[in-house]
Amino acid sequence: MDNPFNKPVDTAFDAIIKDLNTVDPIIPETVADREAETLACLKIVLTLRSRYAVMRQLIMAYGSGREVLRHKDNLRERIPEISDRLVELMHNVEESAPRADVELEYIKSKKIFAYTYYDVRYPSRLRECTDAPIILFFLGNADLNASRVLSIVGTRHITEYGRLMCDRFIAELANLVPDLLVISGLAYGVDVQSHRACLLNGLQTVGVFAHGLDRVYPSVHRKVASQMTSQGGLLTDFVTGTRPDRYNFVARNRIVAGISDGVLVVESAPKGGSLITADLANGYDREVFAFPGRVGDLYSQGCNELIRDNQAICLTSAEELVRQMNWNVDLSIKNQTIQRELFPGLSEDERCIVTMLQEAGPLNADSMTVSLDIPVNKLQTILFNLEIKGVVSVRPGGLYSLL
Repeated sequence: MDNPFNKPVDTAFDAIIKDLNTVDPIIPETVADREAETLACLKIVLTLRSRYAVMRQLIMAYGSGREVLRHKDNLRERIPEISDRLVELMHNVEESAPRADVELEYIKSKKIFAYTYYDVRYPSRLRECTDAPIILFFLGNADLNASRVLSIVGTRHITEYGRLMCDRFIAELANLVPDLLVISGLAYGVDVQSHRACLLNGLQTVGVFAHGLDRVYPSVHRKVASQMTSQGGLLTDFVTGTRPDRYNFVARNRIVAGISDGVLVVESAPKGGSLITADLANGYDREVFAFPGRVGDLYSQGCNELIRDNQAICLTSAEELVRQMNWNVDLSIKNQTIQRELFPGLSEDERCIVTMLQEAGPLNADSMTVSLDIPVNKLQTILFNLEIKGVVSVRPGGLYSLL
């Protein structure tokens, strides 16, 4: 899949920078340094807009946004082949100063964190990417350099299968990897389902916006977004006033792909933003996973094709993910943790089924409905709820067993 964010914006400029001996980074350490660097990077972003690779390369060439501005009128002394257009833009960079000042005041007034490219709080995984933003805006309490980070993406048109897989998978992950940070985009469907499951299961989760932090889009997810600020956060590289235009979502996906150790595609049609994210992740040398789906199902077709084309690893459980990522996790805690944390919240009927499966082992629905004297329709509903809660799973032959 051809994607412009998998390549530098200005390939000639990229080659020039690679030939330079880039200077040591100037890491902002004091509050004053951070504010000055934030202001410098804001001016550059407001001037160069979507030239992501160029901005990153300028920062690498001079060590900081402040140094780039200090040399803005003599860039050719260090980069002789820089284009006339870039020279002109940077020569007039101070025209963006009033807008940058307004943005800085907004950031300070709303207690938003601004992470510039060499700030120690900037996500180090993302810094490796050729088109990484030179500044990020963050509202929340998550550590973006957590030891384990997973991005979860998928269709906005999530099916019941997708909901079930999200809920079950994240419940398993919360038991196995309680320090995991989950990234998604707070969009309809798989994104918000993943965020909600993380909030429910105690995992920190961060939503990456395709607009500024002065709005939540879609607005119906405002409550979820508010909860995330105290159990994860909201992240963007767009300044306030930026509209959630289609192009911005494609740009946003590069952050979702680059900030994590791996990307999981839950459901996807043959075309869609989640496949762009998967393509980007492969380009960044991240692990890509996909849940398989039934042949012929529209919103499993994209995942099945990723697996078929060796663009994603087929995934069916959280334990498989942990093994594939080589995360040092004690997998023996899985069953006992689920019983201790999930079983206390069950209804009386659900407890009866769990007790029966604990004593008898895997059973089919017919056996259970006879033994418990529960109508089959009611039993199917109870079993489905237990699946969603991550308590039971269905084995081949229609046998239900405890996870």
